[in-house]
Amino acid sequence: MGLMYGLLTLEGPDLADVTPPLTPVKCDRQEFWNWSWDELVAYDLPAVFDHVYEQTGQKIHYVGHSLGTLIALASFSEGLQVDKLKSAALLSPIAYLSYMRTALGVIAAKSFVGEITTLLGLAEFNPKGKPVADFLKSLCTNPVVNCYDLLTSLTGRNCCLNSSTVDLFLRNEPQSTSTKNMVHLAQTVRDGVIAKFNYGRPDYNLMHYGEFRPPIYNISNIPHDLPLFVSYGGNDALADVRDVENLLDSFKFHDGDKLGVQFIKSYGHADFIMGINAKDIVYNQVVAFFKRQN
Repeated sequence: MGLMYGLLTLEGPDLADVTPPLTPVKCDRQEFWNWSWDELVAYDLPAVFDHVYEQTGQKIHYVGHSLGTLIALASFSEGLQVDKLKSAALLSPIAYLSYMRTALGVIAAKSFVGEITTLLGLAEFNPKGKPVADFLKSLCTNPVVNCYDLLTSLTGRNCCLNSSTVDLFLRNEPQSTSTKNMVHLAQTVRDGVIAKFNYGRPDYNLMHYGEFRPPIYNISNIPHDLPLFVSYGGNDALADVRDVENLLDSFKFHDGDKLGVQFIKSYGHADFIMGINAKDIVYNQVVAFFKRQN
């Protein structure tokens, strides 16, 4: 579940002209990796929004896929970024993960993957590093996991990928994340709620949040007049149809003309970003929705 989001203004300067190039960061310090997707909501997303808004002076169209949808929904539910937001497209949203059925994802969550690696003292969860690689190899001994087909094991089957795109993806992915983020995602799977990071002890939660349980992100708090476009697939093993329907139920009071929903029966999780027909089936619909909000 990689983080992917994009920001569009549809008018004015190209974002390539206002966004500085990114340089990969390598850091072994424990404190560098002390974050989960809560920090992406609180710091990362606001920084990106603020930079683009300051450079363009325009409200933003947001596109998120997978983890990029989770942090957006959590942020919007707390009233963050909505003053700079024109509309948002959520592709293969993973807000709820109760019915996730990817082989590697299910086994990893049940194995308390985050907690195990935390006990090993690993702040950085690097799939290419020896400690994590050894742990993942142990998961691969399960007969339902085919680690020779890593993309399928992570996302489930996809309908519309070509081999060259997959090869390019696997040459660069998966990248490091924080172990704390893996813990938080495992909690999201196991607990069936969208909540802040659970520190595992009531007194620790009390210290961080002023209450014994982590606060819930209430998705129904998202402004009912915020234009949202949700696109999901019938063959998605990460964003299962039942979980997306649970998310859509949170929008039952949303203004009817501000909510667009697209269901693509044949699509899997990775098809939304790498599918050979994604431009025609998905992206053209996203842009059309955005233009209707101008």
